[in-house]
Amino acid sequence: MVLLSIIAATLAGGLLSVLAAALISFAVLERWVPRLVSFAVGALLAVALLVLLPQAIESQADARGVFATLLAGLLAFFMMEKLALWRHSHVHGAGDGHGAHGHAHGAPVGGRATAAMIVIGDSLHNFVDGVLIAAAFLADPKLGWAAAIAVIAHEIPQEVGDFLVLRASGYTRARALALNALSGLASVVGGVLAYFLLSSLAGAIPYVLALAAAGFLYVAVADLIPNLHRRVAVRDAASQLALIALGVATVVATGHTH
Repeated sequence: MVLLSIIAATLAGGLLSVLAAALISFAVLERWVPRLVSFAVGALLAVALLVLLPQAIESQADARGVFATLLAGLLAFFMMEKLALWRHSHVHGAGDGHGAHGHAHGAPVGGRATAAMIVIGDSLHNFVDGVLIAAAFLADPKLGWAAAIAVIAHEIPQEVGDFLVLRASGYTRARALALNALSGLASVVGGVLAYFLLSSLAGAIPYVLALAAAGFLYVAVADLIPNLHRRVAVRDAASQLALIALGVATVVATGHTH
């Protein structure tokens, strides 16, 4: 029964937050996707710097090891994107490869490499959420369900940000929803593995969190912020800053930090 409860709770934590974020995006934000890339920047930076890295450090893991993993993750995501740009250049004859990012005015933000980094980072984060939910259930079923509710609440703003990035990268609604749902299933994988292997998984969690943080940081800083700098008017800069702040505030307000 505990295993079934873990599966049900991780499914709820992973997929309900994705569906809620998609509904919010469809109903309210869809027409404003290009402008709300700024919101995604704030949400991704907040999750990486205010949630994932502090959790990794608070787990009493070696701080130097955590930040070494963060550095390795940033370099790995850099190479992943570089390989995608090289491939695009060879396939499409794009010269310096910038076509994969669509940097021309009004073109989609990011591309397949950005989407891959979002999905990988989100999957790692959801995997850890699944481990935490399983650990809570093994301690007390009531605590497990409380943890699942907390996961749903704090995942929604991040999933909204992820959805916006995927839509701004040129993906259809259905494709963006499918990719977010796929990353949500990593919560179930984490929960089931933790049920059987919790003692051996515990030591790896801080480094998984650091890799997830690397993915979110790289997408926000290397892919999204340069796109924001294409608009240099004071009004645009003020709007971008306000939406970045809103993204950070939303993550904080929904209990993503402690």
